[in-house]
Amino acid sequence: MNKLLYLAVFLAIRVMRALYLPFRLLPVRNKITMISRQSDTPSIDMKLLQKAIQDRRPDYQVVILAKQLHNPVIYLIQIFRQMYHIATSRAVILDSYCIPISVLHHRKGLIVIQMWHSIGSMKKFGYAMLGKEEGSDPKLASLMCMHRNYTYVLISSFSYLKDYIEGFRISEDKVLQIPLPRADLLTDKAYLTARRKEIIKKAPWFDKKKNILYCPTFRKTPSPEDEKKIQELIHAIDFKHYNLIYKPHSVSTLKIKDMRVITTEMDNIDALSIADYMITDYSSIMYEAGLAGVPVYMYTYDWDQYKTKRAFNLDLERDVPALFTADAEEIFRAIQEDRFDRKAFEAFTMKNCVIPEPSCIEQILRLMDL
Repeated sequence: MNKLLYLAVFLAIRVMRALYLPFRLLPVRNKITMISRQSDTPSIDMKLLQKAIQDRRPDYQVVILAKQLHNPVIYLIQIFRQMYHIATSRAVILDSYCIPISVLHHRKGLIVIQMWHSIGSMKKFGYAMLGKEEGSDPKLASLMCMHRNYTYVLISSFSYLKDYIEGFRISEDKVLQIPLPRADLLTDKAYLTARRKEIIKKAPWFDKKKNILYCPTFRKTPSPEDEKKIQELIHAIDFKHYNLIYKPHSVSTLKIKDMRVITTEMDNIDALSIADYMITDYSSIMYEAGLAGVPVYMYTYDWDQYKTKRAFNLDLERDVPALFTADAEEIFRAIQEDRFDRKAFEAFTMKNCVIPEPSCIEQILRLMDL
């Protein structure tokens, strides 16, 4: 790690800790703060929790601070906002690493819930990726107190508990089996049916053909090979009878310019509500598709290269009961022939995402004594 960078981060943390001292003297309010670096807009999970909190406790304020770290200098303003709201909140809910939560010393009694940002387990993260190509620098992770100060960490299933203990370096007793709030909607067939009808009213073309949703994972720099393989997928589709709907990752720069392909910015739940089939690769959205009952096909044209860059918590080729191939035509044939083992995929999904009673949202509210 660059020595100047290390020194700059070290000094910045010292300044933050000094500035946080007066914040800690402020009175705690009936307030819940949610913080995310995943997007510049609140996730569906945070919106669902916000509504649930406000419905149950109208006297509580809910603050959502969603901002990606595009520019470290500009992000400092966001950090000061986070510091104020953390200091004056009864609980803080996160879906990603939060600098002030981990590096600062907080008052006793503050509840910090890390609900992470994906359903199910797939790729290694956090401490399990230290020193690796797409992981954090070990010295920087130590300096930034990565994933410290959590009261609870939520997990979709204890079936991969060891992966969370490794990724967060957290004790087992702090990990609770509660999936993301969106799982409540994904398993609500009546809700999905109603959303499908509402979407089709505004976009009737989704009801004219079968809908194939294409959701590839995030790739830092799309390559010519990506474009070539996407063209092969487009060429394989019968557009007379099927829509191909491209849902890019929230931070992806990969665009599909073919006019026959529908690019959507719908959230995952809405996209899955209109999907008859889903094509993905190494994305945890496959668990969401499983909860929604949408057949999954895995278009893994760059598997040999991708698996050398990322470490996985499961063997995608053997553990996932879905077609795993680099052949776009084979995927479309399987879709046409409805070749998909629904029972096997449902069992796989339920193993990796256990829905609690009475709901995921209710369980999270109870953690905050609401």
